Amino acid sequence: MTSPHPVDTRPPWQRLLAFGIQHVLIMYTGCVTVPLVFGAAAGLDKATVALLISADLLVAGIITMVQSLGLGKFAGARLPIVTGATFVAMSPMILITKDYGLQAMYGSMLLGGVIGIALAWPFASIVRFFPPLVSGTVLTVVGISLIGVAGGLIVGPDPKASTFAAPSHIALAAAVLVVALVCTVLGRGVWSQLGVLIALVVGILIAVPMGLIKLDGVSKAAWFGTPHPFQFGAPHFPVTAVVAMTIVMLVVFAESTASMLAIGEITGKPLTRADLARGLAGDGLSAVLAGVLNSFVDTIFNQNVGAVANTRVYSRYVTAVSGAILVVLGLVPRFGALVAAVPQPVIGGVGLVLFATITVIGVDTLRKADLTDRVNLTLIAVSIGIGLVPVLTKGMFDKFPSSAQILLNSGISLAAATAFTLNLLFNHTRLGEIARGAGKPTAATPEPDITDAVPAA
Repeated sequence: MTSPHPVDTRPPWQRLLAFGIQHVLIMYTGCVTVPLVFGAAAGLDKATVALLISADLLVAGIITMVQSLGLGKFAGARLPIVTGATFVAMSPMILITKDYGLQAMYGSMLLGGVIGIALAWPFASIVRFFPPLVSGTVLTVVGISLIGVAGGLIVGPDPKASTFAAPSHIALAAAVLVVALVCTVLGRGVWSQLGVLIALVVGILIAVPMGLIKLDGVSKAAWFGTPHPFQFGAPHFPVTAVVAMTIVMLVVFAESTASMLAIGEITGKPLTRADLARGLAGDGLSAVLAGVLNSFVDTIFNQNVGAVANTRVYSRYVTAVSGAILVVLGLVPRFGALVAAVPQPVIGGVGLVLFATITVIGVDTLRKADLTDRVNLTLIAVSIGIGLVPVLTKGMFDKFPSSAQILLNSGISLAAATAFTLNLLFNHTRLGEIARGAGKPTAATPEPDITDAVPAA
């Protein structure tokens, strides 16, 4: 009798809970940032933003459980996946809200999700066009991009604030980083696997005497609450808004495909077309639920992909527990407020390790491409360069049409689109043969003998 794959094993409940909490702490800040930023941009009051956060956590928890455990043959990749609100949809959501209102924003999200579900299987059919050259490039850009996010958590969001880049905050993040490093590298067994959680706990303990733990919001938060379907009224479906949200879904599909391939690579579980299709259908389902429950489109959180690689705990039941915890946080706002009290420099400290891990996974994946081939080498270089442009040069595409900014302002999406297109052109058409032939010496121009240029001894 063959033993189950590590992805399908179920650890003891103590480890399930500990590792599940670890995943939630890693992704929580990124998850709730989307409703906070959107609420501020849309001019919503604090009470409404609080409702959006609860709905966001609830939908993220439901989709995380669907992706981890599966929903029959319909949805769920059945992988150790944690999902949360994606920033890819942020600009389109704000523009749609300003032009048409919240009813149109959530209506277009709902219909975009339905279209996404319909496109899941066709999109999964092109997975053969995501070889290591493409997936490795995307993962490398993802990791480098997220390192900047971790740095932002450490220094703070407002450059004008007196606490911005405070040496004490940087020292706190450094201490968390050192603890994570020591536990992960020198620890044994479960101590190594729980290195990130231990670092978070140590960081919280250090932050207490520093006055960085703010519990004001905990006492004000309600004990229990449920989101109301169509909180802002019956949905509207402007054609322009629906098209924009459909484009968002395709961009999310590209990101999720790269993330699922990375999870398959990390866990050693090859993915079938059906696995990918169900995973993408899960993304579409998140948009449908978000449109109904006033939440946001979810995607696979790459910081949690880094956690899977870092801890080497591959069980999908662990992330299913994370999903259950997120559901509880969504239904019990006071618990959510308690988790939100974890200082950002603490999250940023462990984030540096996890995000850099994704970069290393991307580099390792690229090693499986033929880097001795000058064409492949150039394709990778161009794709990484283009993907990092919007990350390192803020505002570069601000004067482009808003519809184009959906793709151009996302370095991950831009890298995926560039690598996918170039790989298609140079590795699946005659153009590649021509390009490679141009680099070979011909009979008329023999390759020079370098010994001719060496003087005799």
